[in-house]
Amino acid sequence: MVHLSLKQFLKVKIEIKRRIMYKKAKTLGFTHPTVVDCSQELDVLLNIYSEQAKAS
Repeated sequence: MVHLSLKQFLKVKIEIKRRIMYKKAKTLGFTHPTVVDCSQELDVLLNIYSEQAKAS
């Protein structure tokens, strides 16, 4: 079983979300609502990561 810290887990989630967003943006354009939603989800993950980094 693999044990990840919350920060490690968030890093993985952030990288996956970023890749998904760029793939969608490539086909739909950066201003498409789906891409904007994905970007906002990425922002939430980045904010959580930032808060965790401050707490450490």
